[in-house]
Amino acid sequence: MARRSSTTAEPEDFEERILDVDVSDEMRTSFLEYAYSVIYSRALPDARDGLKPVQRRILFSMAENNIRPDRGHVKSARVVGEVMGKYHPHGDGAIYDALVRTAQPWSMRVPLIDGHGNFGSLDDGPAAMRYTECRMAPPAMAMTNGLDENVVDFKPNYDGQEEEPAVLPAAFPNLLVNGAAGIAVGMATNMAPHNLVEVVQALRHLIKHPKADLDDLMRFVPGPDLPTGGKIVGLEGIKDAYATGRGSFKMRATARIENVTPRRKGIVVTELPYTVGPEKVIEKIKTLVQAKKLQGIADVKDLTDRSHGTRLVIEVKNGFVPEALLEQLYKLTPLEDSFSINAVCLVDGQPRTLGLRELLDVYLEHRYDVTRRRSEFRRKKAQDRLHIVDGLLIAILDIDEVIQIIRSSDDAGAARTRLIDIYDLSEVQANYILDMPLRRLTKFSKLELETEKAELEREIEKLTAILEDEALLRKIVSEELADVAKTYGTPRRTVLLESSGAAKTAAVPLEVTDDPCWVLMSSAGLLARTNGVEPFGDGEGRAKHDAIVSAVKSTARGQYGLITSAGRLIRLESLDLPAVPTTANAPNLQGGAPIAEFVELEAGERALALTTMDPESVGVALGTATGVVKRVVPDHLSNRDSWEIIRLADGDRVVGAVELATGEEELCFIASDAQLLHFNASVVRPQGRTAGGMAGIRLSAGAKVVFFGAVDPARESHVVTVAGSSSALPGTEVGAVKVTPFSEYPGKGRGTGGVRCQRLLKGEDGLLLGFVGTAPVKASATSGAPVELPPIDPRRDGSGVPVAQPIAACASNLAG
Repeated sequence: MARRSSTTAEPEDFEERILDVDVSDEMRTSFLEYAYSVIYSRALPDARDGLKPVQRRILFSMAENNIRPDRGHVKSARVVGEVMGKYHPHGDGAIYDALVRTAQPWSMRVPLIDGHGNFGSLDDGPAAMRYTECRMAPPAMAMTNGLDENVVDFKPNYDGQEEEPAVLPAAFPNLLVNGAAGIAVGMATNMAPHNLVEVVQALRHLIKHPKADLDDLMRFVPGPDLPTGGKIVGLEGIKDAYATGRGSFKMRATARIENVTPRRKGIVVTELPYTVGPEKVIEKIKTLVQAKKLQGIADVKDLTDRSHGTRLVIEVKNGFVPEALLEQLYKLTPLEDSFSINAVCLVDGQPRTLGLRELLDVYLEHRYDVTRRRSEFRRKKAQDRLHIVDGLLIAILDIDEVIQIIRSSDDAGAARTRLIDIYDLSEVQANYILDMPLRRLTKFSKLELETEKAELEREIEKLTAILEDEALLRKIVSEELADVAKTYGTPRRTVLLESSGAAKTAAVPLEVTDDPCWVLMSSAGLLARTNGVEPFGDGEGRAKHDAIVSAVKSTARGQYGLITSAGRLIRLESLDLPAVPTTANAPNLQGGAPIAEFVELEAGERALALTTMDPESVGVALGTATGVVKRVVPDHLSNRDSWEIIRLADGDRVVGAVELATGEEELCFIASDAQLLHFNASVVRPQGRTAGGMAGIRLSAGAKVVFFGAVDPARESHVVTVAGSSSALPGTEVGAVKVTPFSEYPGKGRGTGGVRCQRLLKGEDGLLLGFVGTAPVKASATSGAPVELPPIDPRRDGSGVPVAQPIAACASNLAG
C-alpha cells in the first residue's frame, strides 16, 4: 500500500537562505576532521602509556569496577557492555577484539588481562564474549595504580556524563614492551614487543646518563623480544628502526633435526615467527608440495598442545637432506617472515615517528610528571591532615570546655563561630570537630596525635624534597622501574643472530647422493650404513652394540638383502638406514636402528647375514643345522621383496649365510660335537632358489651345526670355539673358549665328518658357539660389551680356557 504524504505549510516569517559551498573545500575539511578523529581516537597509541583509547578505556573500566587479580573472573560481555555504555561509543565487536588481544600471551609480551576460556589461537578466533571470562592481570595494576591520586588529567566522556583518563600512569613502558599495530587514515603503526627487563635497564641508564647515544642504549636493548620466541636474523634493520623509527628484520622459526621414527628423520618446529600460526605454515607447505615446488616432505603433523606448546613435525623422505630442506622451508614458507617497524605514535596529540631514544625520553617525561603530581597530591593530603591534627591538639587540651561550648550554642553556625574565636581555629578545623561523633573521643590522646603530627611532618618534608630536587625525583623513578622489572620481568625468548649462515648451507644438496657405503649388522640386531668409509680396523675403544657380524658393500640409494634362519631373503633399501659416523675405521652402531623396524620376523626366526643384490655377484652360500649346504646365484633370485632361497626339511633351519667374493673360498662347518669340516666352495654347484641343497657335513647322532661360514684362504684366519653344557642357552653360561689357527685343520671332502677341533672337559657335552674368521678376532657378550679372548692355542684338539663372562657373538676384523 502506498503511503500518503503531506506537506507542512511554511511559517509566514520563513526566509529561505541557500549557501554556495565549494565541494572540494567541504570534502577536504570533512576528510581532515575524520582522519584526525581516527588517528587520535582509534588507531594510534599514545607514546606515554602505549595504549589506544579502547584499550585504555577497557583497563580503566575494569579498575573502576574492581575486576582485579585478587577477585574472581567476570564475563567478558559485562566488561564490553560497561566500556561501550560509558566510554567507547563504538561496536561491541571492536571492544571485544581489543580485550582479547590484550589477553593473548602470543600477541602481548606482558599480557594485561587474565583471560579464562577460549581466547583463540594464532589460527582461530576466540569464543563469543558471552562464554569467556576475564579480569585484570597483575601488570595491568601497575598500569592503573595512582589514578585516584590526580597523577593524570581526566576528560569528559563522549556524552559528558562521565570522566575518563586522558592517559594511564603506566608504571612500565608498555609501548615498547608490548608493541602496537594499527592502521589510521594516511598512516599506520607497527611496533615490535621488547623485553621488559632490557627496556627498564635502558631507561635507568638514560636516567643516570641523560646524554647517552643510541649505541649505549642498544647495549641494553639489542633487539625485539617476541612473545612466540623464535630467532631474529640480521640486526642492521633493527638499528635503522631504533635510529629513525622505520626498519625491518627477518623472523625465523626455531627448528631442529631429529629422528621422528627409527627409520626417518624430521624437522621439529618448536617456535614460530611472531603472528604466524601452525595452520598457516601447513597450508603453505601443502600448496608447495602439490605444485611440485617443494620435494622431500613425507608428512606434516601439528602436535601443538597446552602441555608442550608449539610442536610442528615435518617428516623428511628418505634420500633427502633435512638441513637443505629446512633452508628451502625458510625460503618458501612462513617459517621465515619479515617484520616492518613503523614507530608512529601520538605525542601531545600529534602523530610522530620516533626512534628508540625518543620513545624512552617521552616515557620518562611522563613518569616524571606522574611522580611529581603524585607527590604534590600526597603532600597536599598530608598537609590537610596535619592541619586537622593541629586543631585536634588544641581542642583536646580542653575537651570538656569544647563540649560545653557546643552544647550551649544555639546552632552549628554559632558553635563554629565560638570555637574559631575562642581557640583561634580555622573553619576546616572547627567543622571537623563539630562533625566528629562522640564515640571518636575515646580514640584521641595527646601522645597519639603528637606522634601522628611528627609522622606527617616527616612525610611532608620527604615529599617536598622530591618536588624540589630533580635528582631525587629521577632516583625515585629509577627505583620504581627496577621494582616493576623485578616483579614482572621474564627472561628473553627470542634469539638474535647477526646472519643466517645461509652461505654455509647453500652448497648442501637437497637429495642424498648415491655415494658408496657399507651396510652393517651388529650382534645386538642393529642395522646402519656408513658414509663410505670401509669398516675395517682393529676396533679398539669401540662402544657397545658395534660388534659387527655382517657387512656388505652398497650405495646410499641402493639395495641389499637380509637372510634369515627360515631361509628367507628380504630386499631392503639402504636409504632407510640411519647413517652412523665412522672414526678411525671403527663405526659406532649405537645410532643404528633395530632390525624389527624394517623386517617383520616370525616366531623363532632370526636375522643371520646381509648380502648384496648385485646381479654380477658370485652368489650366496647357506648352511643349515642338519649339515646341508647350498649355493644360490643372483640369476636365480626373483624381483619380489621377500622369497625363500632354500627348501628346508621339517625342523631344520639356516645357521649361517655368507656372500662369496670369488667362489674359491673355503666353506666351513662346526658341529656341536666339536667336529670341524671345510672344503672348497667350487665343489658346491649353484642351485635354484626352490632347491633343498646338498650334503655338507655328516653329523653324528644328536649333533647339530653351530656355525657355517666362508674363509678366504689368502688371509690368516682363526677358529674360535666355546664349549659348555648343552642344557644352557648360548650367551648365558661362562664356557671354555679355544682360539686356534685355521691352518691347523686339514680340508676334507664334502659330506664327510671333518676333524676334531676341541677336547671337551668334565661338565661339557658340546659346543655352544663357533666362529671362523680373519684375525684378530673380537667377541661380545649378550649386553654388547666386548669380551677379551684367551691367547691363540696351536693345539688342534686341546681343551679351552674359561673366560670372564658368557660370549654371545664373535666377529673378525672385517666387522671391526
